[in-house]
Amino acid sequence: MRAVRHLGGLGALAGVLVALMLLPTACGAGLGARDAARWFQEEPDDLDVSDVPQRSRILAADGSLIATFFYQNRVDVRLDQIAPIARRAVLAIEDSRFYEHGALDSQGTLRALASNLSSGEVTQGGSGITQQYVKNLLITQADTAEEQRAAQEISAARKIRELRYAVALEKRFSKDEILRRYLNIAYFGDGAYGIEAASRHYFGKPAVRLDLAEAALLAGVIRYPHAYDPIRHPKAARERRDVVLRRMAELNWIDRAAAEAAAREPLGLRVKRTRGGCVVSKAPFFCDYVQREILTNPVFGRTAKARERLLKRGGLTIRTTLDPQTQRAAQRAVDRHVPPKNSARKAAAEALVEPGTGEIKGMAVDRKLGSDRERGKTWINFAADASHGSSIGMQAGSTFKVFTLAAALDEDMPFGTRLMAPRYYTPTGYRDCKGRRVGDTKPLRNAADGEGGREFSLVTGTHHSVNTFFLALQRRVGLCDTVKMAEKLGMRQANGKPLEQYPSFTLGFNPVSPVRLAAAYAAFGARGRYCRPIAIKKITDGQGRELRVPRAHCEQVLDEGVADAVNHVLRGVLTKGTARGQGIGRPAAGKTGTVDNFSAAWFAGYTPDLAAAVWVGDPRGGYKHPMTNLCMDGRCYGAVYGATLPAPIWRDTMAGALAGRPATPFERPPAHYFSRGSGEIDRAPDVRGMSLGAAFSRLREAGFRARMGSFVRSDRYPAGTVASMSTASDGTIILHISRGGDRPRSDPTPTPDPEPPPGPDRDVADPPGTTP
Repeated sequence: MRAVRHLGGLGALAGVLVALMLLPTACGAGLGARDAARWFQEEPDDLDVSDVPQRSRILAADGSLIATFFYQNRVDVRLDQIAPIARRAVLAIEDSRFYEHGALDSQGTLRALASNLSSGEVTQGGSGITQQYVKNLLITQADTAEEQRAAQEISAARKIRELRYAVALEKRFSKDEILRRYLNIAYFGDGAYGIEAASRHYFGKPAVRLDLAEAALLAGVIRYPHAYDPIRHPKAARERRDVVLRRMAELNWIDRAAAEAAAREPLGLRVKRTRGGCVVSKAPFFCDYVQREILTNPVFGRTAKARERLLKRGGLTIRTTLDPQTQRAAQRAVDRHVPPKNSARKAAAEALVEPGTGEIKGMAVDRKLGSDRERGKTWINFAADASHGSSIGMQAGSTFKVFTLAAALDEDMPFGTRLMAPRYYTPTGYRDCKGRRVGDTKPLRNAADGEGGREFSLVTGTHHSVNTFFLALQRRVGLCDTVKMAEKLGMRQANGKPLEQYPSFTLGFNPVSPVRLAAAYAAFGARGRYCRPIAIKKITDGQGRELRVPRAHCEQVLDEGVADAVNHVLRGVLTKGTARGQGIGRPAAGKTGTVDNFSAAWFAGYTPDLAAAVWVGDPRGGYKHPMTNLCMDGRCYGAVYGATLPAPIWRDTMAGALAGRPATPFERPPAHYFSRGSGEIDRAPDVRGMSLGAAFSRLREAGFRARMGSFVRSDRYPAGTVASMSTASDGTIILHISRGGDRPRSDPTPTPDPEPPPGPDRDVADPPGTTP
């Protein structure tokens, strides 16, 4: 019955077309005939022959494939990229007189009707290639369900409309161009649109290499792609292939021996599926970042619908900044230290940015891209901000102290500048960038395990990541100056809002993303040149036209000498500070960060060639699930600091990413930063026995303040020299002067000095209760 209905429908349509052909003749010279002819000859105003949907590809910097996106899996090709035998096979079964007739082949229509009626099935089409192209074009361009129904309804109105379009196309394009467009738009079943995608899908080869049997198989599928799908219905597909071969022989386009030989061949399928989207990508979260950049950035279209259409239908070739070597190193590192399905359910994310260009070279999350209903998966890109990955960001901890350090160095504070770091600090006396007083009456704890009640220099305060030191430094340089420094270096909250301004700004309470933090640190590696992070280098559409893409807009936001000074200080974090032992065998710098209550941990580090920021935390909520007494897959860490997991992830990533590349040194900072010494001495030099003038000079060179204290008796040091040293509550070194001894120097039991010189404090890596 279905076949009868098909034949009936075809017969009715053939009758409509015949009547349409005879209409002008029947009307004679009347006005109706002239009007009908004129209507057909005029090009329709709504005829849109824009290119058909093509799949878009995202490529890494080396040209390797990252992902494919498509509304319809199609690759548009030139006619000379389609094997001649494939063109003949399609013409033989669909429209053998294509090059001989115009928009309507009356002879072919009547012949097809007679052939189908005599055989009892639809073996030949009644519509020519041009009409079929029009029909496919209208279906492809239909965006709504109503438009799709209108494009496929069986009615005389639709056929007349298609025929009018076909007339216009025959005027506008050559026969070869119409055939090319048809072969690129036709559906070949199993998700393959166009002959190139079909050839690759079914046979794993381009259409230019199709042989006779393969060409005949594809040509046969076009009439009813679902019924002749060679994967689901191989028997029907083979029978249909043989019909095509016989028709080609009837037309003498191939000899009968070749047709019979091809008919004996098996289908020979070598199915190769094209899986689309980021879920199947080897760099899924970077892929997702690129996809969201295109879908959210107005540069790619005024509306969300227009941007999605561009990505999924535009045949784009998107060349990105991703470096496969860096990406592999990052993914291995995060998966090694924080496995995707770890027993503690912690997560890790890392972003890597190239200094001086802003190019994102790698982006890794220790999860697969997918629904978090399945363990080890997430749709949230923890390495990106909200607009590029749905993440609301994470508090940055002490990685933000670098902005206060940079602000101080920008004001030409020497390395030896020393500030008192009390054990507790009440942050008052701050003003935000609007001049409003902001403060907190709640005392904040010192940042070191017992370290407090003494002075630190810019260098040692940074190496030990002392909270109260940085609160004092921030008040000295100004909260607003610190905020502006962070903003100049591209920092904002992950939700896109400006950074909030409170005294604890330097301690990193603002939620940010690893990619922005990496870009900020990359600016130090580039000697003060900040570049907005970018993932896309170039985009061309299906016709090879280059599209506009977002640029890095690199800008010198910091004097080179200031950046060199920051690099000098942060290098010591890896050699003698909170991340000592995490070096990578080449010049590198960085900063640890541990968020309050161990809710998260960070490390941001860089070389002049590559910068990275690593976050480790709990997606369920860091404060609810802190990283204390942490055991994960059989390994226990106690409390997790910035140096516990993030720094090793950074170290392993950088080692792999930079392997085989020459090391680039940092530049030496300007001399004026050493005007009060190197700042690296963590204890006052012993000046006992020196004259008062020499002692003052030595202490000043080391960056310490000093003043004269009382005279004391000393049998060891001559009168007028320094006999002992002590430290005042503000960190000033007090020099006590010898007045000589009251007994002979041979006295075997000399009076001990009042107190020994100040000694060093312990080096500790991000101790409890701090945010280093």
